[in-house]
Amino acid sequence: MSYIDSYRECVLDLLNRINATQTPVIEEAAQLVTGSLLKDGVLHVFSTGHSHMIVEELFHRTGGLVPVNPIFDPGTMLHTGALRSTKLERLPGYAGVILQGLDVREGEPILIASNSGINPVPIEMAQLAKERGMNVICITSRDISTALKSRHATGKKLMDIADIVIDNCITQNDAAVEVNETGQRIGALSSIAGIYIANCLVVEVASRFAEAGVIPPVLMSSNMPEGDGFNNALLKKYSRRIKGF
Repeated sequence: MSYIDSYRECVLDLLNRINATQTPVIEEAAQLVTGSLLKDGVLHVFSTGHSHMIVEELFHRTGGLVPVNPIFDPGTMLHTGALRSTKLERLPGYAGVILQGLDVREGEPILIASNSGINPVPIEMAQLAKERGMNVICITSRDISTALKSRHATGKKLMDIADIVIDNCITQNDAAVEVNETGQRIGALSSIAGIYIANCLVVEVASRFAEAGVIPPVLMSSNMPEGDGFNNALLKKYSRRIKGF
């Protein structure tokens, strides 16, 4: 079997495990998000490192929900320095700096993604959100988080704080395929798992809007003839809440 075939099997097995075990949890999260969005709330999304791709995936894209507020912090993203981002993710108190000045409201949901769930910034972001009366949803690996020691002073992990924990079903090692005779592993899985879960959440929220008789606030491709006009009406509605527009 080729390395590509091995990796493909790992990816498909992972997605099947997510479907088999996490669908009810994703549905629970979707119910929470839908309830807030129907009341003109927004879904806040935050992550660090490679997991920030999940934030980007949910924000301002064709087929995506409009009322999504991405909490982008350049310091914890790789384009400003990978080693720097790792250090900042482990810095106690930094989550409070990120959250300063953001329009987050009681009762609104925040989705926080962290494969390990052990570093101070995602943990403290969840704590601060709870202090503000928000509902915390997380995407994390239960297996990896359980196996590792928290780097937070309280000893807590992200999954200990979140109201709803969606397991990305990564087990033991994020890299899926072992290279023969080297002991090295390649082929990361957590980004695929997180982005898949995020899109499952989106489609479930949209379906619940439709069930309620409300047109889902979903972006159309701006390359379609009517795309800009359709999208601009939605963007205008949420422009005061979402700075990223």
